[in-house]
Amino acid sequence: MANWIVLLVSFACINLSLSVRELEYSTPQSCKDLKQRFNINQDGLYYLSSPTGVVYQTYCDMTTAGGGWTLVASVHENNLYGKCTTGDRWSSQQGGSPNVPDGDGSWSNTVTFGNAEAATSDDFKNPGYYDITAENVAVWHVPNNERVGRWKLTSFLRYHTESKFLRSYGGNLYNLFKQFPVKYNAGSCPANHGPSVPVVYDVGDASFNHKLFGPHVRGETEPGFITFRAINHEKAAMAICLGVKPKGCNTEHSCIGGGGHFPEASPRQCGDFASFDWDGYGTNAGWSASKQVTEAAVLIFYR
Repeated sequence: MANWIVLLVSFACINLSLSVRELEYSTPQSCKDLKQRFNINQDGLYYLSSPTGVVYQTYCDMTTAGGGWTLVASVHENNLYGKCTTGDRWSSQQGGSPNVPDGDGSWSNTVTFGNAEAATSDDFKNPGYYDITAENVAVWHVPNNERVGRWKLTSFLRYHTESKFLRSYGGNLYNLFKQFPVKYNAGSCPANHGPSVPVVYDVGDASFNHKLFGPHVRGETEPGFITFRAINHEKAAMAICLGVKPKGCNTEHSCIGGGGHFPEASPRQCGDFASFDWDGYGTNAGWSASKQVTEAAVLIFYR
């Protein structure tokens, strides 16, 4: 905590003598900016500013693969038995309905929620999600309810892209999902999946990643990728497939952040972790994911 307090006080002292234009430039707008311009190299919570002057707190990973990674979101399943209910902010809190095909629309709107320090206990989205212009993403899997100082220690899977793919999609996921809406009936499988991007593992590896999902899922996916806007057999859309590229169309078992309607067995197939429990909660059998990945928050970073 002390690191960002000292930093904020330093900015306040420096900024007293600056014009408005200079003030906007002096305030870091990403963790990469913070690292490069202010030589900050310690992981932790810091204050950033959006281009419009909104100040917000988030976590900066300043050491992995060169550092400068900004936490912009987390997806946390608070109740796998309560599909598309309160707390499922990335899919729908209103239930699954064909009349609300994109659910809460969080992947492509500017609504923010949660706070950085509680990102493993609740869903989180800050202004950086739509305001930062980035090139790559990183994903951490951290057990639910871990304190921020233990995230790195307890994360069991971490991976990032290196291809600068976001340059082709408007510089962030907000713009990517404008092109590939997470919305029921926005396309068909497999023709209308979004991009699949190779990842580099910082913790874990492709084999371990694959085994977090059930054997049926492993038969239909290729590990070592992150995939955006995957569509299933019934034309329901999921936002992010976790370290895998779909080869089949049962994407609801390894992808998170579904849109507003899942035609098959709704509401059994709905919510932020749409159908990770199809063959039992945490069984890692059939189509079910392991308890380890089901009971972990997915933290999303930009750089």
